[in-house]
Amino acid sequence: MNNQQPDKLHWFKSSYSGGDGGECVEVAADATAVHVRDSKERGGPRLAFTRSAWSGFVASLGRDRT
Repeated sequence: MNNQQPDKLHWFKSSYSGGDGGECVEVAADATAVHVRDSKERGGPRLAFTRSAWSGFVASLGRDRT
């Protein structure tokens, strides 16, 4: 179980995020999980993914779509 409080994590946005307040998510990683939250609702719901699930997701983003 992950005992680290998500508020204590180092959250960051993608370098592709614009500064205009548009749609964006923030992510933070700890030893066991990658946490995701809406950048406009920082106190709202958050998702936590295992590191392997997150790695698979990120790897799929770079694949060619046909």
